[in-house]
Amino acid sequence: MRNTGSLFALILLACALQVAAQPTAGIRPETFLLYKNFPSQYVSPRHVEVWLPERYGELDALPVLYMFDGQNIFHSFQGWGGEFNPGWRVDEVLDSLNEAGTLPEIIVVGIHNSGARMAEYMPEKPGELVAQRIAETDHDWYKAFKTDPPRSDNQLKFIVEELKPFIDAHFKTKKGRANTFIAGSSMGGLMSAYAICEYPDVFGGAACFSTHWPPLDGVFLEYIKANLPDPATHKIYFDFGTEGLDGEYEPFQQIADEAMEARGYEKGKNWQTLKFEGGRHDEEDWHARFHIPMAFLLRTANSK
Repeated sequence: MRNTGSLFALILLACALQVAAQPTAGIRPETFLLYKNFPSQYVSPRHVEVWLPERYGELDALPVLYMFDGQNIFHSFQGWGGEFNPGWRVDEVLDSLNEAGTLPEIIVVGIHNSGARMAEYMPEKPGELVAQRIAETDHDWYKAFKTDPPRSDNQLKFIVEELKPFIDAHFKTKKGRANTFIAGSSMGGLMSAYAICEYPDVFGGAACFSTHWPPLDGVFLEYIKANLPDPATHKIYFDFGTEGLDGEYEPFQQIADEAMEARGYEKGKNWQTLKFEGGRHDEEDWHARFHIPMAFLLRTANSK
């Protein structure tokens, strides 16, 4: 990992300060901050949206959750077929949890994808095997890697070396691993697992919804077997449904679960894998169960 105190990081912070924080239309300005075209030396500029809980101003410092596919997690949007999609609405879930007083408040940082989602969210390791599977595949989706190969390592460098230092410098955050989490669904779930393995000193917990294990014949599972972080200091959540695309995941998830057990993770303590009968691969379903990993992860948050 590069030094986050590098000269570029300082330049980035100076540039980012010039990016106006623009509240999303119709939302209380003290709650949502949209940074348009956030600059980076690793990835193309993309929007970053920060959600602050209602009591942010009253609290000293809060844990932070970084989420992939940031354009889907707070607000409604137009789906692939032109249909209305209400999005994850994670702010609604967290508002309810906060009102109940059952969990610590948390800051959520939504990281938009650039549109080249497959390349940005496909783990690059194990490198030689990934390259071999790309050369061999004729899958309609994954053969796109032949012309647009995975570049997820730069995506993680952007988050760890550029975005997190900015968030920590400009918001009241608990900066340590025990209070830094990452989450996503589908390929974003795959990236969340990759992030906690690649940067175990940065992320203490990961929530992987409907983890899309199948790309390149489940090649990322070979990396998982050898690179899971220390179960004494990390918590990982997986889930999957049984309908549509989620219906393909169980055999792959079983392999991941075997790797978790072999590494010393204990179900209910530092690891959860949940199967949702009838669960589908969509934002409405992830909204409905978002509270489960939040309760699982945030109970570990502490004062560091």
